[in-house]
Amino acid sequence: MRLLIKNGRVVDPSSGTDETLDILIDQGKIADIRPKIEEAEGFKVLDVSRLVVAPGFIDMHAHLREPGQEYKEDIQTASRAAARGGFTSICAMPNTDPVNDNRGVTEFILAEAEKRAAVNIFPIAAITSGLRGEQITDMADLLDAGAVAFSDDGRCVQNSLVMRRALEYSDFLQTLIIDHCEDFDLSQDGLMHEGSHSYFLGLKGIPASAEEVIIARDIILAEAARARIHIAHLSTRGGARLVEEAKKRKVKVTAEVTPHHLVLSDDALANYDTNLKVNPPLRSQKDVQALLAALKKGVVDVLATDHAPHTAEEKEVEFDRAPFGINGLETAVSLLLDRLVNKNVLDLSRFIEMISTNPARILGLTNKGRLTVGADADLTILNLHKETVIDITTFASKSRNNPFDGWKLKGAPVMTIVAGRVVYPFS
Repeated sequence: MRLLIKNGRVVDPSSGTDETLDILIDQGKIADIRPKIEEAEGFKVLDVSRLVVAPGFIDMHAHLREPGQEYKEDIQTASRAAARGGFTSICAMPNTDPVNDNRGVTEFILAEAEKRAAVNIFPIAAITSGLRGEQITDMADLLDAGAVAFSDDGRCVQNSLVMRRALEYSDFLQTLIIDHCEDFDLSQDGLMHEGSHSYFLGLKGIPASAEEVIIARDIILAEAARARIHIAHLSTRGGARLVEEAKKRKVKVTAEVTPHHLVLSDDALANYDTNLKVNPPLRSQKDVQALLAALKKGVVDVLATDHAPHTAEEKEVEFDRAPFGINGLETAVSLLLDRLVNKNVLDLSRFIEMISTNPARILGLTNKGRLTVGADADLTILNLHKETVIDITTFASKSRNNPFDGWKLKGAPVMTIVAGRVVYPFS
């Protein structure tokens, strides 16, 4: 809990800092930041010369599977995967069993996290009871229990009136709706992006319009309610255009994109690899290019993993029977450093802003996402020159459903610190 980090390149987008500094940590908080801090008795010293020190990375979108599906993942293993991947905080989506739609489930997640988690766990509660899209949950009670936002992720609220009421309620409570955008009538039984590749492979497609119709609807509803809305796992060029236009009108909309939607397109499915089956699906190369352009223009605010672990038995079946989802916590940062930062799609400060500062701001985590005196001592330390080869057999996660096995990447998290405690490398 008493730590002195010396000689690191400190990059903090919240203050515009990018310089070599020492950071003193005491009792889980940042106590001092200066170019030179003398070593003091009782403090452990870490020399991080030639490494980048960033505010702790925050994943706004992860599926921890506990309670109810602990055979895929649990709070402890997900948190260790997060720590290994450079994340100091992760948000737990509500599609558990039972669904996190009441105080009891929220409190259970927080209690188990307190006992077993290596990183901070922030529960996201359901918008509607049972994710059925019919009855709005008691958001006020869930916020009081510790929820930080609301989503029916994994499902989508199909009823426009229910979504309108949820947005109005969320505005009254000054909280956030995280929106899984999918029109089920348009996406019904779809397996991959609808386009030339789906026709060639003989797989039923999910059209881009299935996502874009709901994005448009919910931007309209959020604008009318003056509520905040966050578009989860944005995947289409039309969706990016809708978000950009809404931002120009000062609608309170933010958006996230996943690593797999930035580095892969639907042509990767030629071998029917079920590890590439995700929802929303991998889109066309034109969509990928549009998402990258949206990153550069600031249309997209957040990089999030949509970590969705499944067992080998669930994934090693025919494509139409496999569940959607990629296990992403342990590969996201290296993928993004290699494909975005090293290729000058994003500069380092903008990358850190999208994976730390912006998630903290959007979720209202006021003591996170920044490296200033008094802030929580959550830090991610990066080696921008480290060459790694992804090896799914080394994952801390229970599951291995990741399509990047064997990829050679440059740049990696090398240390994760939560509340002044080194949680990765594992002791």
